[in-house]
Amino acid sequence: MVAGSGRTTPKIAVLMGGPSSEREVSLSTGRGCAQALRGEGYEVIEVDCGPDLPQRLAALNPDVCFNALHGRWGEDGCVQGILEWLRIPYTHSGVLASALAMDKARTKDVYRAHGLPVAQSVLCTKTEVMAGHVMTPPYVVKPNNEGSSVGVYLVPEGANAPPRLSETMPTTVMVEAFLRGRELTCSVMGDGPGQPGALTVTDILTDGWYDYDAKYKPGGSRHVVPAVLPQQIFDACMDMSLTAHRALGCRGVSRTDFRWDEDQGLSGLFLLETNTQPGMTPTSLTPEQAAVCGYDFGALCRWLLEDASCDR
Repeated sequence: MVAGSGRTTPKIAVLMGGPSSEREVSLSTGRGCAQALRGEGYEVIEVDCGPDLPQRLAALNPDVCFNALHGRWGEDGCVQGILEWLRIPYTHSGVLASALAMDKARTKDVYRAHGLPVAQSVLCTKTEVMAGHVMTPPYVVKPNNEGSSVGVYLVPEGANAPPRLSETMPTTVMVEAFLRGRELTCSVMGDGPGQPGALTVTDILTDGWYDYDAKYKPGGSRHVVPAVLPQQIFDACMDMSLTAHRALGCRGVSRTDFRWDEDQGLSGLFLLETNTQPGMTPTSLTPEQAAVCGYDFGALCRWLLEDASCDR
């Protein structure tokens, strides 16, 4: 990881913040990871990312960048491309996997090519969606290239009028058939020899829609980990998460989300998306799963650093 640096203590730049709609979550992730890495004995510099990031990194000359960014620019291959150009080893997925996983439509193409089940969906313009129902309700409207349930609209069964989308929604959006059932998720820590692979499955319980607030506000959701599920469903989530991780070319940690209609058994299990930069906040799912598998928060952050490289 730090070969040739000449430093006794590796210097780590934790990339956080940035200009995306998930800036505040990224700042929370970055601060938590920076604190954990200091506890592991690293020299840590917190970097709130902006347009001058290449110049700042050149001046700092870190041994490794810990990518704690979320959303566009930090999670879609852009920052990864900068780090490849500067030849600074970094955590999580590389350019191609990051770009693929951020694009929900292309992610679904990869899933289908590997036999993974997905909900019916279509890409539409914002104008088309507001002009009339492009799919029989219930359905969901969401940006094609954002995460963390940012800008998600649920159109209920029997809705007379199409949704009125906010001005901040992009020109092109995804309309997806609403999947009833339970919200499940499974994290993967690498897939190579000696790496943990798929960790465990979490059942996410909420009083309503699993939106941005439910994900990140204390008490917004309750996590049952490991999930209490039929063994067939539990194993399928583990297997499909690992398949998705490999198919997209992910590195480091990823997390794949599912919906499961228990009335339909295995045929009611569908993949929603794969997150290449899972949240590392106090309410986040991946650190909880890692802890169940014997990796406390510091050990998880250290594992990610030791896995860092270029050419990812």
